[in-house]
Amino acid sequence: MSRQIVAVTPHEIPERPPVRLTVGELVEAGERDGEWPEFVFVTAPHGSGWVPARHLSGPSGKVRVEEPYDTTELPTAKGDVLHVLAEDLQSGWLWCRNGDGREGWVPLKTLSQESAERAQ
Repeated sequence: MSRQIVAVTPHEIPERPPVRLTVGELVEAGERDGEWPEFVFVTAPHGSGWVPARHLSGPSGKVRVEEPYDTTELPTAKGDVLHVLAEDLQSGWLWCRNGDGREGWVPLKTLSQESAERAQ
């Protein structure tokens, strides 16, 4: 059973399409994110996006994907109630589902630290 959480600030998503990476795939690793140091910008033949560095093997350049990863982000507005489906506390993001059934990553810093039941 998933827990519910409330968005306390909006989260806007990037304009680029999400990328779904599979184990063993080779991608080009680029820069680390200044705001989210756990993330590296990668370019795959089918797109690009930010991926936690721990999901990749290799120091730089061409690296191998060690764990599958989906870069889909979920846009939110203040007050949205979300169902938390997975947590990546090391990176500071939660995989959530909104009331319309759409899923994606949401930064933890934009969410209430209380469950939706207590926040309302």
